[in-house]
Amino acid sequence: MKYALVTGGSRGIGKAVALRLAKDGWPVVINYRSNEEAAQATKAEIEAAGGQAELLPFDTSSAKEIETAIDRWEQQHPDDYIGALVNNAGIRRDNVLFMMSDEEWHQVLDTSLNGFFYITRRLLKHMMPRKRGGRIVNMASLSGVKGLPGQSNYSAAKAALIGATKALAQEVAPRGVTVNAIAPGFIETDMTKGLPQGELVKLIPTGRFGRPEEVAALTSFLISDEAAYITGEVININGGLYT
Repeated sequence: MKYALVTGGSRGIGKAVALRLAKDGWPVVINYRSNEEAAQATKAEIEAAGGQAELLPFDTSSAKEIETAIDRWEQQHPDDYIGALVNNAGIRRDNVLFMMSDEEWHQVLDTSLNGFFYITRRLLKHMMPRKRGGRIVNMASLSGVKGLPGQSNYSAAKAALIGATKALAQEVAPRGVTVNAIAPGFIETDMTKGLPQGELVKLIPTGRFGRPEEVAALTSFLISDEAAYITGEVININGGLYT
C-alpha cells in the first residue's frame, strides 16, 4: 500500500493537505515535532471522516531523528511504502538581517531546507526503484519567489527549495517520480496571524488572504495521476500578488 507523508501536518496548510489527501483515499502519515495534541486532533478528524491516518513525530531539522522514525515506520509496514511526500514543515523567525541572530538564521534554514534534504533523500531510496509514479511536493513561498523584507532567512530557505525542486525533478523523472513546488502567498494560518492583514489585502488583486484548503486542492492535483507529466514546476497561489 502507498502512503502519503505530510511533514508539519498537524496545523495550518499541512493539516489541510493531510485532510484533503485522506479524502482522496490516501492513507496519511502526519508528521509533527512537538504539538502532539494538534496532531492527534488532525488524525481524529481524518478518521471521523472515514479516512486512515497515523502519526510519525520527528524534528525535520534532525537527520538522525528522521532516519530513526522512518526505519521504525518501515519495520512496522513491511509491505507498504511512502509514495507521496509533501515537504511542508517550516518556521519563521523574522528579523532585519543586521539584527538577525545566528540562531534565527540557522533554525529557519535547518527546518525548511535541510529538512527537505534529509527526508527526501531518505524516502527516494524506496520511491525511485519502484517506478510507480512517486510524488514530491515542496511547500515554498511567495517569500522565496519575491523576497520579503525581514525574512532574509525565510526567503533564502524557500528560494533554495525552489532551486532544489527544479534540479531534483530532472534527476528522478526517468524513475517516474515528479517533483514540484507550491509557492503560497498570504494564507490564513497561524504563521500569518501577526501580519497586518488589513494593509496587505490592499496589495492582493483578489482582495483577500488565501485559505489552506485552496493550497491543499493544488497539492492534491499535483499528487494525482492526472499530474504525471508536470514536474520541476513552481506554482504560485497568491491571489494575483506577483513580484
